[in-house]
Amino acid sequence: MDSEKTPLHMKLVRRTTEQKAAAEQRRLAPMMRALKAIHSATSPESMAPDDLERQRSGQELLGRLAAPMLGMSWEPFELSGMNAAWVRPDRGHDKRRAILYCHGGGYTSGNLGYSRPLASKMANVTGWEVLSFEYRLAPEHPFPAAVDDAMKAWDYLMYQGYGARDVMVAGDSAGGNMALVLCHRLRAAGRRLPGRLILMSPWTDMTASGKSYAERADIDPTISLDYIKAVRSAYARDADLSSPLLSPLFGDFTCFPPTLIQVGSNEILLSDSIRLRDRMLAARVPCQLEVWNDVWHVFQMFPIKKANQAMESIGRFLLEQF
Repeated sequence: MDSEKTPLHMKLVRRTTEQKAAAEQRRLAPMMRALKAIHSATSPESMAPDDLERQRSGQELLGRLAAPMLGMSWEPFELSGMNAAWVRPDRGHDKRRAILYCHGGGYTSGNLGYSRPLASKMANVTGWEVLSFEYRLAPEHPFPAAVDDAMKAWDYLMYQGYGARDVMVAGDSAGGNMALVLCHRLRAAGRRLPGRLILMSPWTDMTASGKSYAERADIDPTISLDYIKAVRSAYARDADLSSPLLSPLFGDFTCFPPTLIQVGSNEILLSDSIRLRDRMLAARVPCQLEVWNDVWHVFQMFPIKKANQAMESIGRFLLEQF
């Protein structure tokens, strides 16, 4: 009798699984459309003002759709002429440490609204305050304006009395590039580096020399090589793309802080993360790489199970050190 019921039971389980998957796809559809709009550049002409405004508006929308602000306070302020905001957990929390969060957007889009989802998630899993900042964007403000603004945000935290090792720097996509370049600049200036680095789908190689740019082109749902070429042209202009200040992958990682890298298996930027891990390990930097299967660029932002698991991993990586 049991053997006769098994096929029906399996059909019911399969049907339930398919229904859950379909429901998740419907729930994610508005966010995926917004994400696709952000990364829709197909030629340098898409850096025209109207197209940039559409992409930037898409990021603002995505931030509102995905931001889990329950239990958090959002406190915007002006940081030396730059828009910034603190995310603070409402519950009692550890005020001795903070996270400086660098948002993504190809250096051509991004704002405080887009920062809200990941900033609030990191505050939630650590109990630490997170500082987001709205750096200047290309093509209006090309390299090195954005990283100059990151340095301004770092200096602000130092003036607030944080020790460098008590500040963790996190970044997604171009924000991951920024986090690494910030460390390169701090070390070149003989200054202390942050306590830890969190890099989500980091863009580390503006020369696009990794194998995944071609191998993952057909399965990456959000980013194309044409988009990469458009935004790097807007930001870098005629600068040397192999410079560590644009492609931090090619820099010296000696004495860099312990680093956690997370990337989706379907991303054209996958090789940017793999090669960064390899170079950091070669420089004796403690580095962990997590490749999450069947997910897209900066999947941590979305309300899905794997995103929650990835954020929990970030929390463990940071908290286990203290």
